[in-house]
Order: sequence, then structure tokens, then C-alpha cells
Amino acid sequence: MLRIDRIDVFRGEAQILWDVSLHIQQGERIAILGSNGAGKSTLIQTIFGGLPVRSGDIRWHDAPIAGKKPFEIVQLGLSLAPEGRHIYREMTVWDNLSMGAYPKRGRKRMEENRRRVFQLFPILEERKHQIGSTLSGGEQQMLTIGRALMSEPEMLVIDELSLGLAPLITREIYRILDELSGMTLLLVEQNVDLALRHSQRAYIMESGRIVRSGLSQDLAGDPDIRKAYLGL
Repeated sequence: MLRIDRIDVFRGEAQILWDVSLHIQQGERIAILGSNGAGKSTLIQTIFGGLPVRSGDIRWHDAPIAGKKPFEIVQLGLSLAPEGRHIYREMTVWDNLSMGAYPKRGRKRMEENRRRVFQLFPILEERKHQIGSTLSGGEQQMLTIGRALMSEPEMLVIDELSLGLAPLITREIYRILDELSGMTLLLVEQNVDLALRHSQRAYIMESGRIVRSGLSQDLAGDPDIRKAYLGL
């Protein structure tokens, strides 16, 4: 579904990603793990057209997408819930969701998709006329994910879901995501334990490189991984 083949990415003259490769099959739940500064968010920016690829290739359903504009990539069926949420803070929950349906593929079934979001996150329906800035951090994260779902994506990418959230809220959101049966999901996380429990495969990044990959359950049981990332 998505294949990244040996990409190098620079910011100015500084190289940020080195020979990064990964693949995601339809319906898979994949985690990209690593500490702050490992290159995870840079990789996501690159997938969505925010940074150019110096060398290598990115393909979506076997068609090249490196060099396309972000809105073109979203139209193809990828959607991002970004790090830091970035909701429209002075707009209502309802209008935030409407903005998520702006891509053509989302406009066709806007109301149906909005009902689906409200089923997943009932608190958003309760808050539908509330201004975004007045929501709690957890509610804002739910709104960010709901807005991303409004474009009816084939693959949902969530960047740093747990950042700044209480553990109880984070676990609840992950539980809700488990209800998205059939959705291809890419989780970009510092919370290694949670991400491994809610994914099938994982890639671990350090200093802009993929240093480990494998089945999530195998990585979770690896003593080196547990010591380096789980503190166990």
C-alpha cells in the first residue's frame, strides 16, 4: 500500500533521514518508534510532501508520490492527525470536522463520516457546538483524529498521539482506535509500550535511521528493546 525505499532527506544542507525504508500492507497497524529527535516526525512530513526527497522513492499503491503537494497526497487517500493537534482553535467542533471533509473524497459522504466520528467519540457530539480552544487536551486529540477521518482515508497516520495526555486518556483513545476495523493505521510514538501493544509490526528509529524492525510482539519481548525503550 505504502512503500518507502531508501530515502535520504535534508533540511538545507543538514541530512535528517538516512537510507530509510519501510512498507505497509493494506489493513496493517504499524508503529514507528523512537525518542524525541529520532526523525519520526521528519519522516511523516516527507511522506505528506512537506519535505523533498533527495534520493530514494515513496510509492502509494505502486505510484510515485514524492514531490506531490500535501493536498494531492490527501486526495489519494492518506490522512494525518499531526503532532501537537493543530485544531482550528476558534472554530466549533462541528466546523473543525467539516474542514476535515474539504478534500473531494471526503465531501461525498460528509454527514455519514461525521456520524461515524461521533459514534467513535461520543464526547465530540456532546461538544459539537463548543469552540475548539475550550476542549480538554484529550478532547482536542479526539477531534484531531476525527477531523483526519473525515476525508475518508485508506490510511490514517497519527503523530505522537500520547504527547501531553494523561495515561488514562491515552489508553482510552487507543482502545477506540482498535474499533477501526480494516483501517490501515500508522502510529508514530514515543510511548513504545502502548504502540507495540496496539500494532502488528514496528520500526525503531534512531538518529534518522531505521535501526530495528519486526513483529511488535517480538520487539516487546526483546530484552535489549525492553531495556533501551521500556526501562525494564
